[in-house]
Amino acid sequence: MDANQRRHHILTLARRQGDVDVRTIAADLGVAPETIRRDLALLAQQGLVRRTHGGAYPVETARFETNLETRATRMVVEKRRIATAAVEHLGDAESVFIDEGYTPQLIAEALPTHRPLTMVTASLHTAAALAAYPSVTVLLLGGRVRGRTLATVDHWATGMLAGFVIDLAYIGANGISREHGLTTPDPAVAAVKAKVLAVSRRVVFAGVHTKFGSHNFCRFADVADLDTIITDTALPASEAHRYSLLGPVVLRV
Repeated sequence: MDANQRRHHILTLARRQGDVDVRTIAADLGVAPETIRRDLALLAQQGLVRRTHGGAYPVETARFETNLETRATRMVVEKRRIATAAVEHLGDAESVFIDEGYTPQLIAEALPTHRPLTMVTASLHTAAALAAYPSVTVLLLGGRVRGRTLATVDHWATGMLAGFVIDLAYIGANGISREHGLTTPDPAVAAVKAKVLAVSRRVVFAGVHTKFGSHNFCRFADVADLDTIITDTALPASEAHRYSLLGPVVLRV
């Protein structure tokens, strides 16, 4: 196996497993850990992985996106803290949009179900979870269902959104950066998210620190379009301040 084949193998493995460990791969391939570290450094320079202590995880691109199963295994404690903090910003909102993705699912699970709420979502999982509560009215956006996230997209979804005025939207993204705003790999998903921002009075972005500083293929919003950003404490305070200078309140929980 030459160097290019080895790096391709490492990237494929990272995308399949959700992350890779330097020493494990080195042992499996019969090479020195330093060789794998150099491979990961090159893949990181190409924007295909991001390094962690002792390994790396794949970066989402126009051709690769993690599925819900993978997202539900990474940084779950941090995502639950973010979800709890996000719900504290519900206020007096009566109509709420819940985005696709794992962190928004956790937000949906943490929402109060004892008060009347109208929930709009593209996520089949979230719709099914909330429909069980008598006080919650669930509006599931129509459209093509994406297998990776079990969420609806295309003109059926954006057409429904065009008829709404939503009090509060909980939005996720595959990447967020000060230079490129909020991004996602799929143009159809970007169109739905952009329409949500256009029809919502308040927008809360909820996402772990690993999303910051990265970008994907399709831009759907600027950081300035957000009212609040909620992330975990691993995002440096100095970086959080830089995002806040663009407009939103940034909370590290």
